Amino acid sequence: MARYSATRRLLSSIRSKTNTVALLIFDGGAMPPSAGGRRAMSTAARAKEDNEAWWKESLEKMRNIGISAHIDSGKTTLTERVLFYTGRIHEIHEVRGRDGVGAKMDSMDLEREKGITIQSAATYCTWNGYQINIIDTPGHVDFTIEVERALRVLDGAILVLCSVGGVQSQSITVDRQMRRYEVPRLAFINKLDRMGADPWKVLNQARSKLRHHSAAVQIPIGLEEEFQGLVDLVELKAYYFHGANGENVVASDIPSNLEASAVEKRRELIEVVSEVDDQLAEIFLNDEPMSPRDLKMAIRRATIARKFVPVYMGSAFKNKGVQPLLNGVLDYLPCPTEVENHALDQNNSEEKVLLSGTPAGSLVALAFKLEEGRFGQLTYLRIYEGVIKKGEYIVNINTGKKIKVPRLVRMHSNEMEDIQEAYAGQIVAVFGVDCASGDTFTDGSVRYTMTSMNVPEPVMSLAVSPVSKDSGGQFSKALNRFTKEDPTFRVGLDAESGQTIISGMGELHLDIYVERIRREYKVDAKVGKPRVNFRETVTQRAEFDYLHKKQSGGQGQYGRVCGYVEPLPIGSATKFEFENMIIGQAIPSNFIPAIEKGFKEASNSGSLIGHPVENIRIVLTDGASHAVDSSELAFKLAAIYAFRQCYAAAKPVILEPIMLVELKVPTEFQGTVTGDINKRKGMIVGNDQDGDDTVIAAHVPLNNMFGYSTSLRSMTQGKGEFTMEYLEHAAVSQDVQTQLVNTYKASKGSE
Repeated sequence: MARYSATRRLLSSIRSKTNTVALLIFDGGAMPPSAGGRRAMSTAARAKEDNEAWWKESLEKMRNIGISAHIDSGKTTLTERVLFYTGRIHEIHEVRGRDGVGAKMDSMDLEREKGITIQSAATYCTWNGYQINIIDTPGHVDFTIEVERALRVLDGAILVLCSVGGVQSQSITVDRQMRRYEVPRLAFINKLDRMGADPWKVLNQARSKLRHHSAAVQIPIGLEEEFQGLVDLVELKAYYFHGANGENVVASDIPSNLEASAVEKRRELIEVVSEVDDQLAEIFLNDEPMSPRDLKMAIRRATIARKFVPVYMGSAFKNKGVQPLLNGVLDYLPCPTEVENHALDQNNSEEKVLLSGTPAGSLVALAFKLEEGRFGQLTYLRIYEGVIKKGEYIVNINTGKKIKVPRLVRMHSNEMEDIQEAYAGQIVAVFGVDCASGDTFTDGSVRYTMTSMNVPEPVMSLAVSPVSKDSGGQFSKALNRFTKEDPTFRVGLDAESGQTIISGMGELHLDIYVERIRREYKVDAKVGKPRVNFRETVTQRAEFDYLHKKQSGGQGQYGRVCGYVEPLPIGSATKFEFENMIIGQAIPSNFIPAIEKGFKEASNSGSLIGHPVENIRIVLTDGASHAVDSSELAFKLAAIYAFRQCYAAAKPVILEPIMLVELKVPTEFQGTVTGDINKRKGMIVGNDQDGDDTVIAAHVPLNNMFGYSTSLRSMTQGKGEFTMEYLEHAAVSQDVQTQLVNTYKASKGSE
């Protein structure tokens, strides 16, 4: 009995600590829990349920959204209006503001001057009791990594389309990124007040070019100068926007001249949603009465499943249509728990793990953006699971370091608000945490990493150097910071000239960084002519057999390598492959890594124009070694010389970056522009008519595109516009190759 009472005391102490109860052990048997145990059990269960209900409710009332679009579609203007209507800012400033203030989300001086967004900016606001975290992203293709980073961590997005320009090249790129990260989205057709606004043309373009299964949930009351308000097709009400800034939304009956159109468009909306939602299809086919709630729920299910894109309309600049769009974000975009997020378990050979998305799990957070702030490095985190608290320790899974969280903040563009803790679903920033973009943090109980983001290769390089020798330290500091912040910005050293080479996504991208070095670090930099990142490759198999032999008193050098080089098949995942096919011990196995290293080093600089050699496979078939004179250095040198020896026989060619260029020019200039593209060795792949404009798509070598914006303006009287993005590397023509090789030889000779 003494044993029973001791066990009972022990278990009651455990019960008081953990609020849970176990079966009582009695001489190897079991006793059911007492009434007190049951009470404790029910209290614990109730507390857990209350806690879960609170988390659930707060997560259901949260939205993480991004605003993305083509250049000048009105993203930042739209974000400015959203912040104004939700009370985050108290006055509206325009993007190219004459008042000298500029939009809230364009916090960098350069952004305000040029009227473009360079960095994505984070903010949050409250609308109808819901918390909305917003990231405003750049539209320019040179800053595409900012869009990638934002979409990686968001649950939903608004794709802004211009009612005049329609679906443009960057709209397609952004939409492709949204598909890659499986982000549900709403479309917002902006600028309905502009001359030539045609939302139905844009809707049809979205269906054909973006393959959106979409339908309008609103129709405009008037267009261009006559644009007055909107008709909501779900609720069948008209909305007008009164007040100095359109803050008073007035609901009224649908104007009689639009009633027939509203009924027709509502039927189209129901039909389109019914195609992808079984519950609505059943109501529709049975001709049962359909309430606005039924339609809303069906649109929400289809949008979250990424089978449907609701289309909103308005004019952010004229303060019309923004509040209904905010309601659409709450009604149709998912909350953090409705989106599936997967992590890779590093303890279990990167097996995919589904994250619960609730604060109850272990902490899993992704660092998706870095910024150098006034108080050190600012790291933006998206918390996928668990809770992060100020002062607690977190573990960087990529480096294995344990770090204390010194300061936790919520961002509002470039302003901060200190907080004590943050939980799953939130986007926050931490100070003083040293990490790289794409690192994963946990509380140490799990070793999960989030899948890394897609980082495109840079396409253009510039040689830069500080004007005065004294500012070298600041110059290096600036480059280190920018490479950490932006994965598409690379810094290298030209081994021959000793110059610092910066590489990026285009002329504008690199210009902005040179300008930021001057402004933020007070360092004037000399900039060389832009260089295109050429590559070299081989086109046929070539044998090598090279003996490296050197005797200079004492231990000599001896190494012989035999084998062949050949091109890799098209579409290979790797760009360099080395295979050891030696049978036996002709070369001791400890020298093989040195041979591979030698070939890799040699392929960094081809003999045609000194650029890296890609898509090459090197196979080692035989060789010879010496018992005394062979060393790692000897075999490494043998590999380098063998590569140079057989390279010419492999018929090498130069590859150059080809850009996908999309132009929009008035039809009367079509002939001149097309002729100019042909002159630049471009290949026209598409030609569409868009009202009075012609849209031309072409593949043009990047080397022939320098200064194109100036040429296009002069050819089209300033009316033409173009965008370009990297497509692929392709072989140059024989005459261009000869010219490049001669230029390279001349520059080497002059040195």
